[in-house]
Amino acid sequence: MITMTQHNHQAGPLAGVKVLDLTQIMAGPMCTLLLADMGADVIKIERPGTGDDTRRMGHRFTGDISGGFLALNRNKRSIALDLRAEAGKAVFKRMAETADIVAENFRPGVMDRLGLGYETLSEINPALVYASISGFGGTGPYRNRGGFDLVAQGMSGLMSVTGFPEGPPAKVGVPITDIGAGSFTAFGILAAYIHAQRTGQGQQVDGSLMEAGIAYTIWESSEYFTTGEIPGPLGSAHRVNAPYQALRTSDGYINIGAASQPTWEQFCRAIGQEALIEDPQYLEPNDRKAREGELAELLEGILAEHTTDYWMEQLESAGVVAGPIYDMAQVYADEQVLARDMKVTLQDDELGELQNIGVPVKLSATPGRIRHRGPALGQHSREVLLEHGYTADQVEELIAAGVVRD
Repeated sequence: MITMTQHNHQAGPLAGVKVLDLTQIMAGPMCTLLLADMGADVIKIERPGTGDDTRRMGHRFTGDISGGFLALNRNKRSIALDLRAEAGKAVFKRMAETADIVAENFRPGVMDRLGLGYETLSEINPALVYASISGFGGTGPYRNRGGFDLVAQGMSGLMSVTGFPEGPPAKVGVPITDIGAGSFTAFGILAAYIHAQRTGQGQQVDGSLMEAGIAYTIWESSEYFTTGEIPGPLGSAHRVNAPYQALRTSDGYINIGAASQPTWEQFCRAIGQEALIEDPQYLEPNDRKAREGELAELLEGILAEHTTDYWMEQLESAGVVAGPIYDMAQVYADEQVLARDMKVTLQDDELGELQNIGVPVKLSATPGRIRHRGPALGQHSREVLLEHGYTADQVEELIAAGVVRD
């Protein structure tokens, strides 16, 4: 169990990097979460009164903190600041003077209309990295459209290849274009930050949900570019290899990865079907892919004789890549998940014991870690303002004027 600590910005490879986070919901907070986990001081700037909409989505621990909010906004500090007020804009500009990164996911043009766009802030801080995430990007005919993960999954082609043949459109079960856009933008931010450190020159980083979705279609786009044919959904099957899919056992399903010739032969031996290795119908990888439907039916007839656990034991001992299909309870009971600290338990004075997803990439010398839970709305308003040169009296004036909430 990890005991919650006060925010500590001296740990992690991004210690000392200051991020002004104007994002909300999923894609933007995912981006800044990755930076926060690696030690960046991420200051989440939220609307007074309501804050990030994710605060009210799903199960709530308190009035303004939901489970989803905690997952996406751990390791961040919150200041509730009214950017529509001139005094609020002045506060933000002062903060931007010493920031390394600004991240926002409003529709393109919103920050410019507030007078807080890249051109304005880069005059204040030429080395600033200014990242924007939107549905369709900051240029092009769709730049002003609103964009959500569902829409982006449809327009990026992901929904056309997800699900089963002849079935209705299906999206990927997780908001993959939100998560992808956040992850790709974080990569762009770090690349731009390295450039700024070397040259003193900041720049804009422009990420979009639609492009994130397209970036995932490696096999599908390659097939279309190469053949001109339009790929369709395959259920759990692979685009070019077989058997590489979920197959039924006596008590459920098992994922089989027997795509290469050596693993196919190992698989056949492990299930007691050596004759299949020399069967001319399934001799080569392309033969197996061309007959994957009948091959799957044949294999399921064999696998249905025993349980998933039985076959896992047989296949592991034979060196065949395979795995069960977990629900979320099984995920967080798995010994590998626990050994890799992907389930983190925190103790919070207000909310008690909290569980969160662990840091998904491990660094040997400067590992990322979860330092504290997602903040209450405006929890750090006072301390952030004091850090940026405001006096205690000035902070009280801003609070009294409704520009800041604590």
